[in-house]
Amino acid sequence: MTLLLALFVCTMAGAQNIDKLYEEGKALYDAKNYKAAIAKLKPAAEKGHKKAQYRLGRCYDKGYGVSENDKVAFSWYSKAADQGHPKAQYQLGKCYKEGEGTTRNIRKAVEFFTKAAKQDNGEAQLALGKCYMKGNGVDADQEMAKSWFMKAVNNKKDGSEVLAELKEDAADGDRDARKILKIVNKQ
Repeated sequence: MTLLLALFVCTMAGAQNIDKLYEEGKALYDAKNYKAAIAKLKPAAEKGHKKAQYRLGRCYDKGYGVSENDKVAFSWYSKAADQGHPKAQYQLGKCYKEGEGTTRNIRKAVEFFTKAAKQDNGEAQLALGKCYMKGNGVDADQEMAKSWFMKAVNNKKDGSEVLAELKEDAADGDRDARKILKIVNKQ
């Protein structure tokens, strides 16, 4: 019994250290001190911290503090997505859609957009709606498209950013964005 208690205490202390590394890394990331952030995020990510894995994926995806590397970004996104991290699932969907860091696979993209969208990720809801609108990776279904578009623009966390992006894209001449704005009555 004492051995089990000691093991539990050690496990909890390790989890707290990983969380602390992540929080320190996130603060550095948010301050745009990416090289220092990576020094904190990487050990937490290697120990399985899904938020650290996602952020490390972003660093490699965007070239923040490291050389841009789509394959490494894809790998970190995959690890976080496997643990149910919605932003990582969305990013993984984008990787599959664009063939960045992996082979292009629109059906896999839809699979990961769906996982993230069902967890209330507004960007994924928009991306999934576009897939239904155009019949990319799924049968075209305008009602499903509208449903996902409405969820995206009314999303409590991401809706205002999604709507702003759509309006900006429409102003730049993006026909799909204009069509989506009409569908959701937000022209």
